[in-house]
Amino acid sequence: MEKLVIREWAELDRPREKLLEHGRRSVSDAELLAILIGSGSRQETAVALCQRMLSSVNNDLFQLSKLEVKDLCQFNGVGEAKAVTIIAALELGRRRQEFNIQEKPVINSSKKAYDFIKHALEDLSHEEFWVIFLNTSCKVLEKKLIGRGGNDFTPVDVRIILRNALLNKANSLILIHNHPSGTLKPSEPDKVLTKKISSAAKVMDIHVHDHLIITDNGYFSFRDEGLLT
Repeated sequence: MEKLVIREWAELDRPREKLLEHGRRSVSDAELLAILIGSGSRQETAVALCQRMLSSVNNDLFQLSKLEVKDLCQFNGVGEAKAVTIIAALELGRRRQEFNIQEKPVINSSKKAYDFIKHALEDLSHEEFWVIFLNTSCKVLEKKLIGRGGNDFTPVDVRIILRNALLNKANSLILIHNHPSGTLKPSEPDKVLTKKISSAAKVMDIHVHDHLIITDNGYFSFRDEGLLT
């Protein structure tokens, strides 16, 4: 199928020229995506194709960023290269948000911990387990991905957590993992793992300050709910 590239569009339909002449704020989400993919087909311009993609997620860029390559390739006119380009652009936007967070903040509440780490766990379809290592003043020393799993399970090696705590000379830890299912209720394995890590860390005079479960809609704090002593 022959493609219609942007330079062949009518002048009023050229998003690149519109951005150059009127600025980045003048172009719509669909037009920005069209600039990325560059072409549609003889039956459909890139803007129309991108409007169709956005319509499938109720024009929600947050939901669009959750789609994988195979999902985007379901749209006629989108191949693997275009799908990867879209995903890369949306991921850069997510990382920009993460970069703007204060580099070494003081985390002394569950809300501050959530705000600090949430961008690392957005848009994931699998579980990840992270740990924030803190000094005696609750200042962040490091955040580290410890394990990556499936939809409802993440393998976690307690020895790796303690090793990194010692390397960072950490005084306390905040444990974090996400629930792709969206439920904020901790499972029994979540509770058992928390107790296991807390007990092992206590032997080394390292305190587990909290364990957060994060979803796209909020978080659950073991500390706030009285599940940590």
